[in-house]
Amino acid sequence: MSSSTTTTTTTSTNVSHPMPPATADLATTWAFLEEGVDHIMTKLQTGVSYSKYMSLYTVAYNYCTSSRMHSTAGDTVGTGSRTGANLMGSDLYNNLIRYFITHLKLLKDQSDSLQDEALLRYYASEWDRYTTGANYINRLFTYLNRHWVKRERDEGRKGVYPVYTLALVQWKSNFFLHVQSKHTKLAGAILRLIERQRNGETIDQGLVKKVVDSFVSLGLDETDINKASLDVYKEHLETPFLDATEKYYEQESEAFLAESSVSDYLKKAEERLKEEEDRVDRYLNTDTRKQLVSKCEHVLIRQHSDLMWESFQSLLDFDKDEDLQRMYALLSRIPEGLEPLRKKFEEHVKKAGLAAVAKLLGEGSEGADSLDPKAYVDALLEVHRKNSETVTRSFRGEAGFVASLDKACREFVNRNSATGSSTTKSPELLAKHADMLLRKNNKMAEEEDLEGALNRVMVLFKYIEDKDVFQTFYATKLSKRLIHGVSASDESEASMISKLKEACGFEYTNKLQRMFTDMSLSKDLTDQFKERMQNHEDMDINFSIMVLAHLNNDFIIPPEILSTYDRFSKYYQTKHSGRKLTWLWNYSKNELRTNYLNQKYILMTSSYQMAVLLQYNKHDTLSLEELITATAISKDILSQVLTLLTKAKVLINEETDQYDLNPNFRSKKIRVNLNQPIKAEVKAESSEVLKTVDEDRKYVIQATIVRIMKARKTMKNQPLIQEVISQISQRFAPKIPDIKKAIDTLLEKEYIERVDGTRDTFAYVA
Repeated sequence: MSSSTTTTTTTSTNVSHPMPPATADLATTWAFLEEGVDHIMTKLQTGVSYSKYMSLYTVAYNYCTSSRMHSTAGDTVGTGSRTGANLMGSDLYNNLIRYFITHLKLLKDQSDSLQDEALLRYYASEWDRYTTGANYINRLFTYLNRHWVKRERDEGRKGVYPVYTLALVQWKSNFFLHVQSKHTKLAGAILRLIERQRNGETIDQGLVKKVVDSFVSLGLDETDINKASLDVYKEHLETPFLDATEKYYEQESEAFLAESSVSDYLKKAEERLKEEEDRVDRYLNTDTRKQLVSKCEHVLIRQHSDLMWESFQSLLDFDKDEDLQRMYALLSRIPEGLEPLRKKFEEHVKKAGLAAVAKLLGEGSEGADSLDPKAYVDALLEVHRKNSETVTRSFRGEAGFVASLDKACREFVNRNSATGSSTTKSPELLAKHADMLLRKNNKMAEEEDLEGALNRVMVLFKYIEDKDVFQTFYATKLSKRLIHGVSASDESEASMISKLKEACGFEYTNKLQRMFTDMSLSKDLTDQFKERMQNHEDMDINFSIMVLAHLNNDFIIPPEILSTYDRFSKYYQTKHSGRKLTWLWNYSKNELRTNYLNQKYILMTSSYQMAVLLQYNKHDTLSLEELITATAISKDILSQVLTLLTKAKVLINEETDQYDLNPNFRSKKIRVNLNQPIKAEVKAESSEVLKTVDEDRKYVIQATIVRIMKARKTMKNQPLIQEVISQISQRFAPKIPDIKKAIDTLLEKEYIERVDGTRDTFAYVA
């Protein structure tokens, strides 16, 4: 209500009526009220005085509370057969309806010649004037609303509304529907404005919002008039708007793709989706957002998803990060939109891994057997690093893409051109690489952070299927590092074991940790033995022993060290009765002093080299066969030992299979290291490791079956096999024939038995 106190005069021919008394009849009362109502509805901007407003309120109140019957009503709303105050209310209510109809006819007539933006401006302006006036009139008839309208509605007359709601109902039926019925002039005008905005023009968004809000306000829930209803908005604007949106973007996307690249289309689609979401915030009802976005996603993404899926590979090949990010963001909005990308990405990573290994093999001359572990591991890690970054950066680390990366890496790490059909090659090369990292004087450890390098080993370790093969190779290499004292540091060794323990559990690293205990015990044992033997005359041999648990080799012990060997064996038996001591000659190392040359040299040798050279204390020349007999070293290994000694010029090989001591041996160094790795030994070590792995697997499978059967008591064959695979697959991939063989073994040993009357059901034997 205006704060002005000026009493306004109308410009119409109507004469201003004096305030009627409380006993005035309907005609007199309504004449006074109609003049005030019309002023508020049409000329509110000129103001209404407080005294005038209160007069109108009082007259409406007096008439409603009068018990006299003034009505001459014929066809009226809500009269029923009642009289008195009830009838008074219906008199006023019906006169208000007639006033609204008359008032709105004028608006109808003026709007007929208008269209598009002019129509919207007229509609918005009149809507503002009408709803503001209706608000004041609603307050004037507060008593009518509180008593008569409420009673009517309580008694089930749903066609009776509070005055403000009545005003809206009349606007809808006498003006809004009239304008809309002529080719949806109102909604059509809004849709044409929106299309102009989509085409890049600037429009009056405030105007659109005002008209759209009126559609929302006109909604009425007949069951609860206080509850918001979007039925008018949905029927008259949202439905045609969504249809128009679909058509617009179908045409635009087809035309755009006919002239532009997929990369450009991704940008366009991203921009359009954002624009439409912003449109809801600017002037549409928030309820439209879900359907609008869904419609746009269908037209802009779903209908062109095949094209996006097809171009995905090209974006990957050329590292188009921004385009990949856009494609991911768009396709993630539609159901199953990402699944084809995940499959293509998995295939892409797998191919990249296989190509990296193939390239590495192509560069090497000797093939997979001589593959450099570092080069192999680096090649695999580079493929993982690059694609892992793509997952993080372009696919927001989404779980499905992480799974695709893991699946692809597991595939190419375990099966590639270097591994062939073997599943043990990758764990062997990874263990060898870890061994090189953990050795003293390792350039890699000096050049970069060793801890970081070990973490990268663990990245690949995660994908290794035969983790037991890695464990056995790692244990073999660790034992050598400890025996020869070439570990980079105890901290690094402990760190790596800790990482393996975290990945696979305590049992996996138990054997590795025991080796450190063995080393400590061996040092104490050596010190005690030396103390015990210090009075023996022939104890000028500097001797140290390490008691570990490992491989066995046949070997004839040279007489020169036999007495020390015997003494220690007896000493060990006195300390540990019942234990069997096995000597690992292939791991032992020795130092020999030359006495046959003018210059004294110290030759650092392996036990095999020592055994060969000590034969020359009694002979100047020996044949290959004689040396095999004297040492019991296999021909394959002995030939390579002799090749090393002749290459170092300690021995001379002038006749086939005949070896002489070289009387003219010379070296710049006093300490000469002859102890180099022997290929046959390395090969033998690999085959020994794999043999050990096979044996261990048999027991692991058997133990797993027993554990399962103990818990389940009875189980059918197929579920038992599946459960064994499930429990063991973290350590290695068990083969079904091996599981069946283990079941047969356990049946023989009577750990389990067949259930009577069945062929494929087993029971645990307690």
